Amino acid sequence: MFLGEDLLVWLVLAFGGAMLVGNLLALVRPPAKQQDDADLNKAPVGRTIAMAAMGGIAALWALVSLING
Repeated sequence: MFLGEDLLVWLVLAFGGAMLVGNLLALVRPPAKQQDDADLNKAPVGRTIAMAAMGGIAALWALVSLING
């Protein structure tokens, strides 16, 4: 199998980690200026934290699965 039998777990780890880091960085460093009127000044805090938490849970699950498997 391409990239081993744990391909799905590696993908969940990558996407979960990207969700976690990307959403946290959106809170810490918002864009310097708006591209157009449809863009927000900063990320919505509640939704951003919820998405970061989901990414963190997915990444943690994948990491535990790789360690135990």
